[in-house]
Amino acid sequence: MTESTAIVLLTRDLRVHDHPALATTCAAFDRVVPLYVLDPELAGLSANRTRFLHQALADLRTQLRECGGDLVVRHGDAVVETIRLAGEVGATAVALSADVSHYARRREGRLRDGCEQRGLHLRLFPGLTVVEPGALRPGGGGDHYRVFSPYHRAWVAKQWREELAAPRRVALPDGVRVGNLPTPPVGDSPDAAIGGERVARQRLTDWLPDLNQYADQHDDMAGDDTSRLSPYLRFGCMSPLAVANRAGDRTGPFVRQLCWRDFYYQVTAAFPEISTAAYRRGATEQWRYDDDALAAWAEGRTGMPIVDAGMRQMRTQGWMHNRARLITAGYLTKHLGQDWRAGVAVFFRWLLDGDVANNSGNWQWVAGTGNDTKPYRGFNPVRQAERYDPAGDYVRRWVPELAGVQGKAIHQPWKLPDQLRGALDYPPPLTVPGTDPVWLR
Repeated sequence: MTESTAIVLLTRDLRVHDHPALATTCAAFDRVVPLYVLDPELAGLSANRTRFLHQALADLRTQLRECGGDLVVRHGDAVVETIRLAGEVGATAVALSADVSHYARRREGRLRDGCEQRGLHLRLFPGLTVVEPGALRPGGGGDHYRVFSPYHRAWVAKQWREELAAPRRVALPDGVRVGNLPTPPVGDSPDAAIGGERVARQRLTDWLPDLNQYADQHDDMAGDDTSRLSPYLRFGCMSPLAVANRAGDRTGPFVRQLCWRDFYYQVTAAFPEISTAAYRRGATEQWRYDDDALAAWAEGRTGMPIVDAGMRQMRTQGWMHNRARLITAGYLTKHLGQDWRAGVAVFFRWLLDGDVANNSGNWQWVAGTGNDTKPYRGFNPVRQAERYDPAGDYVRRWVPELAGVQGKAIHQPWKLPDQLRGALDYPPPLTVPGTDPVWLR
């Protein structure tokens, strides 16, 4: 009897636990080829994410080998390499986790055409979200929810799919060339997290005892008591369903953040231009374009301590506290008046967790062009700093020029006496012609 063979094309699902495409295919076929294609088109987008990706691939290869299989690696166009490999190993089917970005949907469409031309069966699977994009639709019509609160209610009430165990055995076809993994590059951020499913699972286990304090502490910028799982969710090193299940309370504040993540996936599925075009109809976009101001913001030298602290954390760790993301994005768009798309690009370069749906969706929320019932909302950076970094420890950690400044002056050093201010190696705050921000008065 001829053995049946299938390919699982891996993209942003670099794990073995709760992997519907991998688990289902291993159960249905005698031989399974887990394939990852390193696409040069994506290689230069972020040195940080490239390093994290390669670490995650190395960890995945180790786990697949423990199951008796291996990770097959190819270089080039994902569709071309998948179809070519199917011919080499005699595969009759291809499995793929569904995704929502423009790039992913183009890849899916091309893969579907290629499979049809060669008589291959293509099947898409869930797994990148807790609830699939499109599974929830508003009762009054429309293809997706535009407002989070009703989406959250529907999401909490939805019956979730069953979580799946890792396959016990992965059997490769005889003679398949597995290919070499590249050595992870250095990356731009010296203190960036290490990629991989085993690191992710241990991080969740270590953090779960703090879950009960999440509601009170997640906005404490200096305390930094967040899970830091977002890069692992972005690359699929952990299943968001598995994280939600381990957290338990569907209505709790931590699981609510996973719902926000799903919310922006279903928005992006309906509006794939989310990184380049305003989502909200009639949104006013009158931006200033000031390269010097943008560079000062990106490098963490705006003269606004809480903003500079956030940007420097991102450059050092490839990650930024969520409250700092809101503050820095609000400062760029609402004070400096810069186009949110420029902010999206900077975050995409540095963040390990930078993805199309959440990075762009949240930027549009802050800028007032996205899913927001209050498009003119602004963030007073001094008030935010005094509330979420009251002792100034977060600022001192990331802006060492201000390490000796005490009291409220840590957040408003421009108000220090001239003699003290002159001794600081720290710039005055950026000003915008024609504006008089209340925090500078």
